[in-house]
Amino acid sequence: MLAKRIIPCLDVDQGRVVKGKKFKNIQDVADPVEIAKRYNNEGADELVFYDITASNEERNIFLDIVEKVAAEIAIPFTVGGGIRTLDDIHNVLRAGADKVSINSSAVKDPQLIKRAAKRFGTQCIVLSIDAKEIESNKWNVFIHGGRKNTYRDAIDWAMAGEKLGAGEIVVNSIDADGEKNGYHYNLTKKIADAVNIPIVASGGAGSMEHFVQILQPNIADAALAASVFHYDEISIPALKDALANQNIVVRRNP
Repeated sequence: MLAKRIIPCLDVDQGRVVKGKKFKNIQDVADPVEIAKRYNNEGADELVFYDITASNEERNIFLDIVEKVAAEIAIPFTVGGGIRTLDDIHNVLRAGADKVSINSSAVKDPQLIKRAAKRFGTQCIVLSIDAKEIESNKWNVFIHGGRKNTYRDAIDWAMAGEKLGAGEIVVNSIDADGEKNGYHYNLTKKIADAVNIPIVASGGAGSMEHFVQILQPNIADAALAASVFHYDEISIPALKDALANQNIVVRRNP
């Protein structure tokens, strides 16, 4: 059985790590390089870096910050935000990322996933889906940092993304984001049932029990979280101990 992964997320705006609720009320948290070093040392399995305003502002990602973070960590590193072309992906990988997360640009041009997977390999391409429940058990895909409804069904989009060549899918519930009431179990499970590639649950972590629930067999392969780690509400070593006590396989520091 593959080990479940714990992934801190750095939402970066103007060079600083920030955090909000439901993609709003953004507050400053920390320097991205310093907090990345901390998570690397604490035993995080991977790290995710999102430039959260790059797509909406139609600008390129802050590659200098990506380079500085990559230089300080030894764990897999995923970068997303404002990535629109194969050259953008190439530049982010060259700056030190191991994987590239695409969201808004993939919705606008689904063939970008196919072209990217062919050129860089499916293992490099992560499809990030920001989903919001519009009626009971129906979720639409939103883009531009959750600002724009695409009216595309999130489960259908996940299946299409897999067929186009995405190697992994991040399922981010806008409704749960920053609320700390738990991951969106139903949304995550429906997408996990619909595809055969790894699923990363995102949005809503508030307690260790939330990680236990979402990392059960046949749901999420990894759990992404931000504020519970940023504010020392949950330590990664303690979380891994708790998961192991529930017979969930995790990687432990030597």
